Amino acid sequence: MTSKVTYLGDLRTECEHLQSGRKIITDAPLDNQGQGEAFSPTDTVATALASCMFTIIGIKARDNGLDVTGAVAEVTKVMAADPRRISAIKVGITFPRTYSEKDQKILERAAKTCPVLYSLHPDIELDVHFSYN
Repeated sequence: MTSKVTYLGDLRTECEHLQSGRKIITDAPLDNQGQGEAFSPTDTVATALASCMFTIIGIKARDNGLDVTGAVAEVTKVMAADPRRISAIKVGITFPRTYSEKDQKILERAAKTCPVLYSLHPDIELDVHFSYN
């Protein structure tokens, strides 16, 4: 088993990662009868995309002797109705330094091979862009 999710009432859950014991709280968003005081379940999906991309980028960076520490992803989730669902995810990844053109291609290709990306429904519009400081 990977996790345990407990319904706390008032459209809120506590999610426990069983291996580590770490917990996160989810809350329904304001536009769906919630309090909006934590990540919504759909927020966690969109955020997981960026987190997964960084995991794969980090592996490739380490394998190629690159330091990507301090890179930041800004994530925007767009919702649709009938049925209520994620219709688009925008991810802007900014690296704290510049890399050679070859290394940039390695990092960008790595990001686009993350398992979360491959797990998303094909109808979800993805907009992923990269910038380098």
